[in-house]
Amino acid sequence: MDDAVSEALWIAFAFTAGLIVKQVGLPPLVGYLAAGFALTGLAHISPLVVTHTETLEHIAHTGVLLLLFTVGLKLRIRSLFSAEVLGGSLVHFVVTVALFSPVLGMALALDWPEAIMLAITLSFSSTVLAAKVLENRRELKAFHGRVAIGILIMQDLIAMAVLSGATESTISPWAPVVLALPILRPLLYWLLDLSGHDELMVLLGLLLALVAGGAGFEFLGLSSELGALLFGALLSGHRRASELGKSLWSLKEAFLVGFFLQIGIGGLPGEQALWFAIMVTALLPLKSLLLFGVMLLFRLRARSSFLTTLSLSNYSEFGLILASIALPQWTMPLALAVAFSFMLSAPFSRAAHRLYNVYGHHMLKFERTQRHPDEQPISLGETRVLIMGMGRAGTSAYDRLIREEPAVMGLDSDPGTVARHRQDQRQVVYGDAEDSGFWQTLHMPSVEAVILAMSDVEAKLTAARQLRARGFGGFIVSHSLFEDEAEQVRLAGADEAYLTMSEAGFALANHVLDACEDNRTHS
Repeated sequence: MDDAVSEALWIAFAFTAGLIVKQVGLPPLVGYLAAGFALTGLAHISPLVVTHTETLEHIAHTGVLLLLFTVGLKLRIRSLFSAEVLGGSLVHFVVTVALFSPVLGMALALDWPEAIMLAITLSFSSTVLAAKVLENRRELKAFHGRVAIGILIMQDLIAMAVLSGATESTISPWAPVVLALPILRPLLYWLLDLSGHDELMVLLGLLLALVAGGAGFEFLGLSSELGALLFGALLSGHRRASELGKSLWSLKEAFLVGFFLQIGIGGLPGEQALWFAIMVTALLPLKSLLLFGVMLLFRLRARSSFLTTLSLSNYSEFGLILASIALPQWTMPLALAVAFSFMLSAPFSRAAHRLYNVYGHHMLKFERTQRHPDEQPISLGETRVLIMGMGRAGTSAYDRLIREEPAVMGLDSDPGTVARHRQDQRQVVYGDAEDSGFWQTLHMPSVEAVILAMSDVEAKLTAARQLRARGFGGFIVSHSLFEDEAEQVRLAGADEAYLTMSEAGFALANHVLDACEDNRTHS
């Protein structure tokens, strides 16, 4: 079939299947896999035969490289060395592989190396699904969200190590030059600053992920996937790394569709693949129980352990990438297993908080008496003014108030932001307004006024409601970009909600009037 017709069918089938599964609450990835299978089935009942093409393979590989590059952009070396992330991910990986390997080996009559490699692919969880679930619930910066993302990054690093060992290639004598890559960091930072905020920034991301990391590492006989990840990691400390990741997000998602389509177009799943997918889906609760136990072992509360576990209770598209290289004969069965795990995990993840509210009391008896430092109760002591959200608006409010009111406290959900403010001698503590556990442990006996300076309107609404539900009768004020959002915040319990741009214009006008008055006085 002509490539143009094939591409039209890929897009049409992928969109249709993705839209259908989204309506029933499943991730579109499941639909893309189904679209690939549907295109294969179409060949048996019509003259339309859609097969692998170089274009589809290139699209799929591009999606994988962009995925790894954006994972690298999120890499924070310091956060990976926390006990619950580093220790938890390694312990869970080792125990899962140790338990799954003999089960798979005996059930499928596999030799040990193949059984171990298959268990490794099943030990990982979906970065895409977990990130989307946490983002939709606005919990990426919540404690359990940070732990989940940290574990996912550790799993990606483990997968990259396995992938590098499984890839057969002739390594160039020039390969050791990659050890000098950190020297390039100032140059890369300069290029990112110079690129601005538009298409040049996107092109820089593509240049680093596909050319420098992908083609460059292949030229040296190294894994292109590893190259994309490392170049992303080189930029991870830049203040605009998050902006670059967001600018590439949609592009990466579109190209990854090709990867899932490619798997489905490889052929319809047979009976053996179906039974394998059912069997490993039945093992998913065991994988989840292991992770829940590991999180408790590292002193997380039952609630945080439960929410982290539900976010990671699935199999990984990264495992498919690994299998496509190291275990090509298992790519199709694993694709089905990933799809089944998404179908099982998605509804539970959406109902995570409701499930804990119903069954959480049964889990409390498994908590350790010693709490994690990030989950200790927060007492605001003699604080009279609390500022929630220490971005630009919150920082400006803090600096203005501290001149006349020493009992001011800032609160922010980003540990990096908290650390920077403490270095600047501001009194700021970590706390996430959208975490119900935070409100259960917050002690604020002397607070008279609260400023809601978070950038997210949902966080403001949650904070206003929780404050009033706790019986707080003091003054609550917020800023908002839009009048409809300001009205929502007022209805949630705030006394006042001012429009940011209007207040900025009012302040500028005051500065002009003061300057004019000074001129008149001195003339």
